[in-house]
Amino acid sequence: MSTSFAVPAPRSAMLLRRRIAAYFVGGAGEVPALVGALEGRRVHELSVDIKDGVRESSMVCAVLLATDETEALLDRLRTLPAVVSAELG
Repeated sequence: MSTSFAVPAPRSAMLLRRRIAAYFVGGAGEVPALVGALEGRRVHELSVDIKDGVRESSMVCAVLLATDETEALLDRLRTLPAVVSAELG
C-alpha cells in the first residue's frame, strides 16, 4: 500500500507597495543617510520636502516590500539620528 500527497512548493514572499513617510531634522545634509537606508529595495517614488524655517522635513517614498520587511525598514529609518519618526504613510 502506498500513499501519495502533494506538497506545495515554497512560495517567495509577495512584494507589496508600501508608502513610507519619515520626518527628520537637519535639512538637506541628512538626505544621503535617508536614501542609504533604502538601499537594496525597489523604490518607485521618492520625494523630499525641505522648507526653510521649518524644524522638520519629510521624505515620502513608495517601496516594494515583503510584509515581514516593512517593520524592519521602519526600524532602520528610526535608528538614524536625524529621524524624528518613520511610519506607514
